[in-house]
Amino acid sequence: MKNSLPKIIIALAALLFIALNSVYIVYQPEQAIVLQFGEPMRVVQDAGLKFKIPFIQKVVFYDKRLLNLDPPAQEVVLNDKKRLDVDSFTRYRIIDPLKFYKTVRNEYQAQSKLEEIVNSSLRKVLGRCTLTELLSQQRTKIMNDISTTVKHDAEAIGVSVADVRIRRADLPIEVMQAINARMKTERERDAKEFRAMGQQKAQNIRATADKEATIIVAEAEKQSQLTRGDGDREAVSIWNKTVGQDADFYDFYRSLEAYRNSLSDDETSLVLSPDSEFFKYFKKNMKSE
Repeated sequence: MKNSLPKIIIALAALLFIALNSVYIVYQPEQAIVLQFGEPMRVVQDAGLKFKIPFIQKVVFYDKRLLNLDPPAQEVVLNDKKRLDVDSFTRYRIIDPLKFYKTVRNEYQAQSKLEEIVNSSLRKVLGRCTLTELLSQQRTKIMNDISTTVKHDAEAIGVSVADVRIRRADLPIEVMQAINARMKTERERDAKEFRAMGQQKAQNIRATADKEATIIVAEAEKQSQLTRGDGDREAVSIWNKTVGQDADFYDFYRSLEAYRNSLSDDETSLVLSPDSEFFKYFKKNMKSE
């Protein structure tokens, strides 16, 4: 009994090993191909516990969910000789595992092949359009043409492409730098032109303002001279009327003004003869006293 126990354990272990190699599990997001000596025997797309011939058959699993392909940006030459760095992404699903296995074997090779298909389609479709068309409403049609081409070519490897989109399409760095330099030069030239036009306009405005100011001042001086002349004429007329009414009073008033203007300064000294006409009213007053 003791000698048979190790044999039983070995037999149970062998049976367990064979049993484990006879079953496999296909999970919900997976699909599988059963291979026998490298040749596909059947495709399994239903989830659950499955059986196979141990040691002779093996199973290859593929994801049946929507997968993502995000290749690096590539340079594309448009129909108008413009160059663009196009950054795209693709969503795809493995729908024919048998064809997928026969053409690309694994997902790494599939992504490499699909990247070639996408890049080729981008160059072919974008090579027929111009930059203006790509930036216009025709962009939707261009993207549809790219998706149609990629979908058709991807069917050859058992893949269904759900969508192809351009995330970004920029001019190359050296082209952007050249464009920025040209735009800077153009803006500086425009600024100089606007500044020169502004200076010329300012000079014209200043000259017009100086001319109008000179005219206004001249008109004002003319008007002031006319007004002053009218005032002087009116004053002379009033004086003449006054003198005509009372000549003695006018003479007396003019003498008082002469006294006031001559003797207003305390330091003024006058040397006059007592018989001078300047003091005639003083003499009259002295005689009356």
